[in-house]
Amino acid sequence: MTALLNPVNQLPMKNIYLLDVTNRDGVQTSRILLSKLAKTMLNIYLDEMGIFQSEIGFPTLKQEVNYINANLALAKKGAIKNLRLEGWCRAIPEDIELTFKNCPEIKHLNISVSTSDIMIAGKFQGKKTWKDILASMVRALKTAKALGAETVGVNAEDASRTETDKLIEFILAAKENGGDRFRYCDTLGADDPITIYQKISKIARATLFPLEMHCHNDLGMAEAVSLAGAQGAVENGIDAYINTTINGYGERAGNCDLVSTILALKYSHGFEDKFHLDKRVDLKKSWKIARYAAYAFDIPIPIKQVGVGANAFAHESGIHADGALKDRRNYELYDPEDVGRGEPEQLHTGRVITTGEYGGLKGFMHVYDKLGIHFHNEKEARRILELVQYANLLNQKPLTDDELKFIAEHPSEVSRILTVTPDN
Repeated sequence: MTALLNPVNQLPMKNIYLLDVTNRDGVQTSRILLSKLAKTMLNIYLDEMGIFQSEIGFPTLKQEVNYINANLALAKKGAIKNLRLEGWCRAIPEDIELTFKNCPEIKHLNISVSTSDIMIAGKFQGKKTWKDILASMVRALKTAKALGAETVGVNAEDASRTETDKLIEFILAAKENGGDRFRYCDTLGADDPITIYQKISKIARATLFPLEMHCHNDLGMAEAVSLAGAQGAVENGIDAYINTTINGYGERAGNCDLVSTILALKYSHGFEDKFHLDKRVDLKKSWKIARYAAYAFDIPIPIKQVGVGANAFAHESGIHADGALKDRRNYELYDPEDVGRGEPEQLHTGRVITTGEYGGLKGFMHVYDKLGIHFHNEKEARRILELVQYANLLNQKPLTDDELKFIAEHPSEVSRILTVTPDN
């Protein structure tokens, strides 16, 4: 197979990787909640989908520590096979030290600091200068590496309102001190595809440093801006990483949507066959992960959601219906099967036995028998029943089949995930 060459310098084309931030940026959104068990299931599904990395949360927050350590244990035992689990914290040494105190086994971090003049002035109220920002980032980066971090991404919050020359200075400081990637944060969602392509191209040429795009959807362009930025990076000889969230969940108007981004890279005329998307990505897992996230977050998938919305493959207009029936290519860019749809779904309308917070042993064992899971003895069954009861209590909704299976397969890690120990 002939390697793709980028049109700028005729060097082999670099890769585009997906870093999902649902479990950090998505869950910190106002008015929505996600249990630690649900966050874990998203990591399981992201791993199955072939996503490169999950930003699992905040290792400096006490309520996150048990969940993060349990997920690191799941990765160590092979239940999470390839997905990198990365924590987010502020780019200050104190946060780094607390991170490794709380989560000694964590290997991947992204550290973040505001870089725009407006945020430095508005957030720090004259207490910090640009030089202070640089110095704090470098100290935090060195601390993380010294304490055992294998990779550290360095984030510039509000990069889209930061002077390009300052961003280059910031990146070169990170590069010289052991950083692994730079995250360009379009924190207010103010960028557009043309100018971001030009800006990222300049940054890529000046730094030759792997670059992440982290874009918000305030102007409805999160996917377009992310892809244009990634194109600017790849065409100038560096790997690009796009930050996504499942179903586009995120602060305010949301973040760059995972499924939309994959579909654009595979089927858009501007990207199809022109860029190397991480080969592990399995688009057929889209329907499964989108439905679970909608259920877990209790946010219905919009009818027009790309790929996974109810109308993504629906046709009613006479001309459209006739054309689609003759040849689906007339009005469909990709097949339902490409995103894991198309199979009939059965709905039981007769007798149903469920299990949950108030379930008893007989009903519980009946449910697990139907899932193909059988317990060796009553003691083992009661232990799993207790975990199921607690999980149902914390989720405040019926557990899915996959959640029930996961609890039975990994009881020690689930016990840790469900444990919250606030100070008295």
